[in-house]
Amino acid sequence: MSRTSQPSPSLRADQSDGAAEADIRPLMSAFPSGVSVITTIGTDSEPRGMTCSSLASVALSPPTIVLCLRTQSPTVRAVLETGQVAVNLLHENARPVSDLFASGAADRFARTEWRLPLGAGGPHLAAAAHAVADGEVVEAVEFGDHTAVFVRVTRVSLHDGQEPLLYGKRRYARWTDATAVPGPPAAAPPLPAIPAPASASAAPSASSTVSVTSAPSAPSAASPAPAVKETARVRP
Repeated sequence: MSRTSQPSPSLRADQSDGAAEADIRPLMSAFPSGVSVITTIGTDSEPRGMTCSSLASVALSPPTIVLCLRTQSPTVRAVLETGQVAVNLLHENARPVSDLFASGAADRFARTEWRLPLGAGGPHLAAAAHAVADGEVVEAVEFGDHTAVFVRVTRVSLHDGQEPLLYGKRRYARWTDATAVPGPPAAAPPLPAIPAPASASAAPSASSTVSVTSAPSAPSAASPAPAVKETARVRP
């Protein structure tokens, strides 16, 4: 049986006394995710939006997701005031839109295509999103410098033919490139033919005739001479 170790009281006391906090950004950058833009319409009827990669499902019934957003963002304040939100999941060619809504530019909605369908929780980025979820805020929990916003999803719109934009290790990636199956390795070029070395005396070709006359050798002791059959000549 395994046991989960708990921080010692002295460690918790040291942290509460202002000890240096662990930086979890390298950890989270090593956990790639999709990219979304959270949008809403503020109480002043102006659109609000921000880039977000901290998004997770909470429950299938009721269908609930959680968004972890920077507390001081004007978009978060507008979401909490209206209780309505749209989650735009960006497709793999929408990196400029992600950068735009992460920049804090005041004219971000003037520089991208969007629409507000009937019953939408916020602007739909029609040209940049491959999926959009509309929902209503059911709970918000502020923790540290972020607020966890729990959203009950009321509608999901999917756009076929588009693949997700990915983000991790502080850089973007396209789903198509990340999931591409490598082709077979290229065949190695054939080795050059190596000519056979020339011999001192070339063998005769099939078209040439060589006549060799050899003198008979004397019989040796190992091989006896052939027997000679004598035939007597009889005089009549």
